[in-house]
Amino acid sequence: MNRLVLIDGHAIIHRAYHALPPLTTSYGQPGQAAYGFVSMLLRVIDELKPTHLAVCFDLPEATFRHTAYIAYQAHRPTADQDLVDQIIMVHELVHSSGIPVYTAAGFEADDVIGTLAREAVEDGIDEVIIVTGDKDIMQLVCDNVGNGRSIKVYAPVRGFANGKVFDEKEVFQYVGVLPSKIVDYKALMGDSSDNYPGVPGIGPKTAVGLLEKYSTLEEIYKNVRGKTEKVKSLPESVIKKLELGEESAFLSKHLATIVTDAPVELDLEKAKVHPLREDRDFVEKLKELGFKSLLTRIGGALEGKTKTEKPKTDRKNDNQMELL
Repeated sequence: MNRLVLIDGHAIIHRAYHALPPLTTSYGQPGQAAYGFVSMLLRVIDELKPTHLAVCFDLPEATFRHTAYIAYQAHRPTADQDLVDQIIMVHELVHSSGIPVYTAAGFEADDVIGTLAREAVEDGIDEVIIVTGDKDIMQLVCDNVGNGRSIKVYAPVRGFANGKVFDEKEVFQYVGVLPSKIVDYKALMGDSSDNYPGVPGIGPKTAVGLLEKYSTLEEIYKNVRGKTEKVKSLPESVIKKLELGEESAFLSKHLATIVTDAPVELDLEKAKVHPLREDRDFVEKLKELGFKSLLTRIGGALEGKTKTEKPKTDRKNDNQMELL
Protein backbone atom coordinates (compact mmCIF):
# COMPACT_ATOMS: atom_id res chain seq x y z
CA MET A 1 0.00 0.00 0.00
CA ASN A 2 1.24 3.48 -0.89
CA ARG A 3 0.78 5.73 2.15
CA LEU A 4 1.55 9.45 2.30
CA VAL A 5 1.97 11.06 5.71
CA LEU A 6 1.56 14.84 5.82
CA ILE A 7 2.76 16.51 9.02
CA ASP A 8 1.11 19.76 10.12
CA GLY A 9 4.33 21.39 11.28
CA HIS A 10 3.12 24.29 13.40
CA ALA A 11 0.33 22.28 15.02
CA ILE A 12 2.77 19.60 16.21
CA ILE A 13 5.33 22.18 17.34
CA HIS A 14 2.69 24.02 19.39
CA ARG A 15 1.41 20.79 20.92
CA ALA A 16 4.94 19.72 21.91
CA TYR A 17 5.77 23.18 23.29
CA HIS A 18 2.79 23.15 25.65
CA ALA A 19 2.59 19.41 26.45
CA LEU A 20 6.22 18.61 27.24
CA PRO A 21 8.20 19.80 30.26
CA PRO A 22 11.05 22.29 29.73
CA LEU A 23 14.11 20.88 28.01
CA THR A 24 17.32 22.65 27.06
CA THR A 25 19.62 21.90 24.17
CA SER A 26 23.38 21.54 24.49
CA TYR A 27 23.51 25.27 23.71
CA GLY A 28 21.33 26.07 26.73
CA GLN A 29 18.34 27.04 24.58
CA PRO A 30 14.76 25.84 25.20
CA GLY A 31 14.24 22.76 23.05
CA GLN A 32 11.17 20.78 24.11
CA ALA A 33 9.14 21.76 21.02
CA ALA A 34 11.93 20.77 18.64
CA TYR A 35 12.54 17.56 20.57
CA GLY A 36 8.83 16.76 20.55
CA PHE A 37 8.49 17.42 16.84
CA VAL A 38 11.35 15.07 15.93
CA SER A 39 10.03 12.50 18.39
CA MET A 40 6.64 12.63 16.67
CA LEU A 41 8.33 12.39 13.27
CA LEU A 42 10.15 9.22 14.31
CA ARG A 43 7.00 7.80 15.88
CA VAL A 44 4.84 8.21 12.77
CA ILE A 45 7.55 6.72 10.57
CA ASP A 46 7.69 3.71 12.90
CA GLU A 47 3.95 3.33 13.55
CA LEU A 48 2.37 4.41 10.27
CA LYS A 49 5.12 3.11 7.97
CA PRO A 50 4.61 5.67 5.21
CA THR A 51 6.00 5.18 1.74
CA HIS A 52 5.95 8.97 1.28
CA LEU A 53 6.34 11.85 3.74
CA ALA A 54 6.15 15.65 3.70
CA VAL A 55 5.88 18.51 6.20
CA CYS A 56 3.64 21.56 5.78
CA PHE A 57 4.16 24.89 7.54
CA ASP A 58 2.26 28.15 7.95
CA LEU A 59 3.90 31.34 6.73
CA PRO A 60 3.99 34.49 8.90
CA GLU A 61 2.08 36.72 6.49
CA ALA A 62 -1.69 37.15 6.34
CA THR A 63 -3.89 34.72 4.41
CA PHE A 64 -7.06 35.09 2.34
CA ARG A 65 -9.02 34.55 5.57
CA HIS A 66 -7.51 37.67 7.15
CA THR A 67 -8.53 39.59 4.02
CA ALA A 68 -12.08 38.26 4.19
CA TYR A 69 -12.47 38.97 7.92
CA ILE A 70 -10.16 41.48 9.59
CA ALA A 71 -10.80 40.02 13.06
CA TYR A 72 -9.71 36.53 12.01
CA GLN A 73 -7.31 35.24 14.70
CA ALA A 74 -6.83 38.87 15.80
CA HIS A 75 -7.08 38.02 19.50
CA ARG A 76 -4.14 35.61 19.48
CA PRO A 77 -1.20 36.80 21.56
CA THR A 78 2.26 37.24 20.10
CA ALA A 79 4.17 33.97 20.28
CA ASP A 80 6.81 33.61 22.99
CA GLN A 81 10.33 34.13 21.66
CA ASP A 82 11.25 30.68 23.01
CA LEU A 83 8.58 29.19 20.73
CA VAL A 84 9.63 31.30 17.73
CA ASP A 85 13.23 30.18 18.16
CA GLN A 86 12.16 26.55 18.24
CA ILE A 87 10.02 26.93 15.12
CA ILE A 88 13.17 28.09 13.35
CA MET A 89 15.04 25.15 14.90
CA VAL A 90 12.45 22.70 13.54
CA HIS A 91 12.63 24.25 10.07
CA GLU A 92 16.39 23.70 10.09
CA LEU A 93 16.00 20.12 11.28
CA VAL A 94 13.41 19.26 8.63
CA HIS A 95 15.45 20.81 5.83
CA SER A 96 18.53 18.90 7.00
CA SER A 97 16.56 15.65 6.88
CA GLY A 98 15.76 15.91 3.19
CA ILE A 99 12.02 15.62 3.88
CA PRO A 100 10.19 17.98 1.47
CA VAL A 101 8.55 21.08 2.95
CA TYR A 102 5.45 22.73 1.49
CA THR A 103 4.08 26.24 2.10
CA ALA A 104 1.91 28.64 0.09
CA ALA A 105 1.74 32.43 0.39
CA GLY A 106 -1.74 33.61 1.35
CA PHE A 107 -2.79 30.17 2.58
CA GLU A 108 -2.59 28.27 5.85
CA ALA A 109 -0.85 24.94 6.28
CA ASP A 110 -4.34 23.39 6.47
CA ASP A 111 -4.99 24.48 2.88
CA VAL A 112 -1.62 23.18 1.73
CA ILE A 113 -2.38 19.86 3.41
CA GLY A 114 -5.85 19.71 1.85
CA THR A 115 -4.39 20.37 -1.58
CA LEU A 116 -1.59 17.82 -1.25
CA ALA A 117 -4.03 15.21 0.06
CA ARG A 118 -6.29 15.72 -2.96
CA GLU A 119 -3.36 15.55 -5.36
CA ALA A 120 -2.02 12.43 -3.67
CA VAL A 121 -5.18 10.37 -4.06
CA GLU A 122 -5.53 11.59 -7.63
CA ASP A 123 -1.94 10.45 -8.26
CA GLY A 124 -2.65 6.94 -6.97
CA ILE A 125 -1.72 7.12 -3.28
CA ASP A 126 -3.90 4.58 -1.45
CA GLU A 127 -3.97 6.31 1.93
CA VAL A 128 -3.15 9.79 3.18
CA ILE A 129 -2.65 10.26 6.91
CA ILE A 130 -2.45 13.81 8.25
CA VAL A 131 -0.49 14.21 11.48
CA THR A 132 -1.90 17.16 13.40
CA GLY A 133 -3.26 18.43 16.68
CA ASP A 134 -5.79 20.65 14.89
CA LYS A 135 -9.29 19.19 14.80
CA ASP A 136 -10.29 21.56 11.95
CA ILE A 137 -8.40 19.25 9.59
CA MET A 138 -10.81 16.44 10.46
CA GLN A 139 -13.12 17.88 7.79
CA LEU A 140 -10.76 16.27 5.25
CA VAL A 141 -11.24 12.74 6.61
CA CYS A 142 -12.90 10.42 4.11
CA ASP A 143 -13.02 6.62 4.24
CA ASN A 144 -13.43 6.31 0.47
CA VAL A 145 -12.33 9.22 -1.69
CA GLY A 146 -12.66 6.92 -4.70
CA ASN A 147 -11.23 3.57 -5.75
CA GLY A 148 -10.95 2.61 -2.08
CA ARG A 149 -8.49 5.42 -1.31
CA SER A 150 -8.80 7.23 2.01
CA ILE A 151 -7.74 10.27 4.01
CA LYS A 152 -7.32 9.94 7.78
CA VAL A 153 -5.96 11.98 10.68
CA TYR A 154 -3.36 10.88 13.22
CA ALA A 155 -3.53 13.03 16.36
CA PRO A 156 -1.53 13.12 19.61
CA VAL A 157 -3.40 11.69 22.59
CA ARG A 158 -2.63 11.62 26.31
CA GLY A 159 -0.84 14.93 26.01
CA PHE A 160 1.94 13.90 23.66
CA ALA A 161 2.50 10.32 24.76
CA ASN A 162 0.65 8.43 22.04
CA GLY A 163 -1.24 8.90 18.81
CA LYS A 164 -4.58 7.79 17.42
CA VAL A 165 -5.82 7.37 13.85
CA PHE A 166 -9.20 8.95 13.13
CA ASP A 167 -11.42 7.63 10.34
CA GLU A 168 -14.99 8.83 9.73
CA LYS A 169 -16.40 6.81 12.64
CA GLU A 170 -13.77 8.09 15.07
CA VAL A 171 -14.34 11.69 13.96
CA PHE A 172 -18.09 11.33 14.49
CA GLN A 173 -17.54 9.94 17.98
CA TYR A 174 -15.16 12.78 18.86
CA VAL A 175 -16.80 15.80 17.22
CA GLY A 176 -20.45 14.71 17.09
CA VAL A 177 -20.86 15.11 13.33
CA LEU A 178 -19.38 13.40 10.28
CA PRO A 179 -16.30 14.99 8.68
CA SER A 180 -18.41 16.18 5.74
CA LYS A 181 -20.52 18.28 8.15
CA ILE A 182 -17.73 19.84 10.21
CA VAL A 183 -17.60 23.01 8.11
CA ASP A 184 -21.36 23.57 8.51
CA TYR A 185 -21.08 22.75 12.21
CA LYS A 186 -18.38 25.41 12.64
CA ALA A 187 -20.39 27.87 10.53
CA LEU A 188 -23.20 27.58 13.07
CA MET A 189 -21.04 27.33 16.18
CA GLY A 190 -18.24 29.71 15.30
CA ASP A 191 -14.68 29.18 16.50
CA SER A 192 -13.28 31.07 19.47
CA SER A 193 -9.74 29.97 18.62
CA ASP A 194 -9.87 31.54 15.16
CA ASN A 195 -12.17 34.32 16.38
CA TYR A 196 -15.12 34.05 14.02
CA PRO A 197 -18.64 34.14 15.44
CA GLY A 198 -20.84 31.66 13.59
CA VAL A 199 -24.46 32.25 14.58
CA PRO A 200 -24.50 33.98 17.98
CA GLY A 201 -26.44 31.94 20.50
CA ILE A 202 -26.22 28.61 18.65
CA GLY A 203 -24.44 26.00 20.75
CA PRO A 204 -23.14 22.49 20.00
CA LYS A 205 -26.38 20.65 20.77
CA THR A 206 -28.50 22.97 18.63
CA ALA A 207 -25.97 22.91 15.79
CA VAL A 208 -25.91 19.11 15.73
CA GLY A 209 -29.72 19.00 15.82
CA LEU A 210 -30.02 21.43 12.91
CA LEU A 211 -27.58 19.44 10.79
CA GLU A 212 -29.33 16.18 11.61
CA LYS A 213 -32.58 17.73 10.39
CA TYR A 214 -31.40 19.79 7.41
CA SER A 215 -27.99 18.27 6.56
CA THR A 216 -26.28 21.47 5.33
CA LEU A 217 -26.11 25.18 6.14
CA GLU A 218 -27.58 25.98 2.73
CA GLU A 219 -30.57 23.71 3.37
CA ILE A 220 -31.09 25.25 6.81
CA TYR A 221 -31.33 28.74 5.35
CA LYS A 222 -33.42 27.62 2.39
CA ASN A 223 -36.05 26.53 4.91
CA VAL A 224 -35.59 29.56 7.18
CA ARG A 225 -36.00 32.03 4.30
CA GLY A 226 -38.95 30.10 2.88
CA LYS A 227 -40.59 29.76 6.30
CA THR A 228 -41.42 26.16 5.37
CA GLU A 229 -43.52 23.81 7.45
CA LYS A 230 -40.33 21.98 8.30
CA VAL A 231 -38.78 25.03 9.95
CA LYS A 232 -41.90 25.90 11.92
CA SER A 233 -41.14 23.02 14.25
CA LEU A 234 -38.06 24.89 15.48
CA PRO A 235 -38.28 27.09 18.58
CA GLU A 236 -38.97 30.71 17.65
CA SER A 237 -35.81 31.77 19.48
CA VAL A 238 -33.66 29.52 17.26
CA ILE A 239 -35.33 30.80 14.09
CA LYS A 240 -34.67 34.38 15.19
CA LYS A 241 -31.00 33.64 15.89
CA LEU A 242 -30.63 32.03 12.47
CA GLU A 243 -32.28 34.98 10.74
CA LEU A 244 -30.07 37.53 12.49
CA GLY A 245 -26.93 35.45 12.02
CA GLU A 246 -27.25 34.47 8.35
CA GLU A 247 -24.48 36.70 7.01
CA SER A 248 -22.18 35.68 9.84
CA ALA A 249 -22.95 32.00 9.27
CA PHE A 250 -21.92 32.04 5.61
CA LEU A 251 -18.83 34.13 6.32
CA SER A 252 -17.88 31.64 9.04
CA LYS A 253 -18.36 28.75 6.61
CA HIS A 254 -16.01 30.46 4.16
CA LEU A 255 -13.40 30.89 6.89
CA ALA A 256 -13.80 27.32 8.17
CA THR A 257 -13.49 25.64 4.78
CA ILE A 258 -10.08 24.16 3.98
CA VAL A 259 -9.35 24.80 0.31
CA THR A 260 -7.90 22.06 -1.86
CA ASP A 261 -6.55 24.18 -4.70
CA ALA A 262 -3.70 26.09 -3.06
CA PRO A 263 -0.74 26.85 -5.37
CA VAL A 264 1.38 23.81 -4.46
CA GLU A 265 2.23 20.69 -6.42
CA LEU A 266 3.05 17.37 -4.80
CA ASP A 267 6.28 15.71 -5.91
CA LEU A 268 5.90 12.07 -4.95
CA GLU A 269 9.43 11.21 -6.01
CA LYS A 270 10.93 13.72 -3.56
CA ALA A 271 8.50 12.60 -0.86
CA LYS A 272 9.67 8.97 -0.89
CA VAL A 273 10.67 7.88 2.60
CA HIS A 274 14.35 7.14 3.18
CA PRO A 275 16.27 6.10 6.32
CA LEU A 276 16.93 9.24 8.34
CA ARG A 277 20.19 7.75 9.59
CA GLU A 278 21.53 8.28 6.07
CA ASP A 279 21.04 12.05 6.32
CA ARG A 280 24.37 13.13 7.76
CA ASP A 281 23.27 16.75 8.16
CA PHE A 282 20.20 15.66 10.14
CA VAL A 283 22.23 13.35 12.39
CA GLU A 284 24.84 16.05 12.97
CA LYS A 285 22.13 18.56 13.83
CA LEU A 286 20.69 16.22 16.47
CA LYS A 287 24.18 15.70 17.87
CA GLU A 288 24.72 19.45 18.09
CA LEU A 289 21.44 19.89 19.97
CA GLY A 290 22.24 17.04 22.36
CA PHE A 291 19.12 14.99 21.60
CA LYS A 292 20.74 11.70 22.58
CA SER A 293 17.62 9.53 22.82
CA LEU A 294 16.46 10.66 19.38
CA LEU A 295 19.80 9.68 17.89
CA THR A 296 19.45 6.26 19.48
CA ARG A 297 16.01 5.86 17.90
CA ILE A 298 17.33 6.53 14.39
CA GLY A 299 20.48 4.50 14.91
CA GLY A 300 22.78 7.49 15.25
CA ALA A 301 25.64 7.61 17.74
CA LEU A 302 26.36 10.47 20.09
CA GLU A 303 29.92 10.66 21.29
CA GLY A 304 30.47 11.83 24.84
CA LYS A 305 27.92 12.57 27.52
CA THR A 306 25.25 15.23 27.66
CA LYS A 307 23.04 16.61 30.38
CA THR A 308 20.06 16.63 28.04
CA GLU A 309 17.52 13.97 28.96
CA LYS A 310 14.40 12.69 27.32
CA PRO A 311 11.41 14.63 28.68
CA LYS A 312 8.44 12.89 30.20
CA THR A 313 4.91 13.69 29.11
CA ASP A 314 2.76 15.96 31.23
CA ARG A 315 0.97 13.77 33.77
CA LYS A 316 -1.98 16.15 33.79
CA ASN A 317 -2.82 15.06 30.26
CA ASP A 318 -2.35 11.32 30.76
CA ASN A 319 -6.05 10.53 30.93
CA GLN A 320 -7.45 12.84 28.34
CA MET A 321 -7.13 13.76 24.70
CA GLU A 322 -6.75 17.43 23.89
CA LEU A 323 -6.57 18.44 20.23
CA LEU A 324 -5.24 21.94 19.68
